[in-house]
Amino acid sequence: SIRVAQWMLQEPGATAYMGCVGADENGAKLKAACEADGVNAMYMVDKATPTGTCATLVVSVERSLCTNLDAANNYKVEHCKEPENGKVVEGAKIIYSAGFFATVSPDSIKAASRQKAQDGGIYCMNLSAPFLMQVPPFKAVFVDTMPYVDFLFGNETEAQTWAETEGWETTDLEFIAMRLSLIPSAKKSKRTVVITQGCDPAIVCVNGLVTKHPVIVLPKEKLVDTNGAGDAYVGGFLAGLVKGLPVADCCKAGAYSASVIVQRSGCTFPAKPEYKL
Repeated sequence: SIRVAQWMLQEPGATAYMGCVGADENGAKLKAACEADGVNAMYMVDKATPTGTCATLVVSVERSLCTNLDAANNYKVEHCKEPENGKVVEGAKIIYSAGFFATVSPDSIKAASRQKAQDGGIYCMNLSAPFLMQVPPFKAVFVDTMPYVDFLFGNETEAQTWAETEGWETTDLEFIAMRLSLIPSAKKSKRTVVITQGCDPAIVCVNGLVTKHPVIVLPKEKLVDTNGAGDAYVGGFLAGLVKGLPVADCCKAGAYSASVIVQRSGCTFPAKPEYKL
């Protein structure tokens, strides 16, 4: 998501990323890849644990992932509070947390979300995976953070799993988006909920009002690798948000980003986007 947002913005250093890597070749590769794309990678380095890895299995247009988190599982909130890193957290117009971080450092999510509530910035979060809502300690992180979330992202399965764990007894995505948008906020702004549905239009709800936004539907023969499509959508959306675009235009930017990523192997992209923010 952060690499795609940076690519869409085409402004070196417009984005930064925090996480944990090992002091090894894979960690160096991650940092180099981010820097090559213009992302300021501010990693915590765990010298005792190797960098996390992920095996990607692609069969036709279907895919599956198997991760070994290793160092990624060891991030500590103290890192984002170090003077240099704290300045980035405080100065960020937008902070985006993947939901997976709920399994790693809830304290970091709490610190970042409260900081944006304090300084008037935007805090975004992704539901990321159904299991995060099904495991009570992880779900509790979302429940605690939701009042501070300005933009909530997720796909149809994740949204329906949230509804199931809340006992809402519905699979209607528009209704679920509406309920999620109306969870009381600790901020003055209204929460925006964005639910992607693969090749079906994205559902967006702000303060109970639902709209639908089409994605770019590609013929099957153009699909190369669907890994990262949802994350790329978020990256494009966030780039539009940084530019102050209305939600409908953020959705268009997200749809464009996702359409580029799925036509290439891995989360890769051409030198410059054809889409102008």
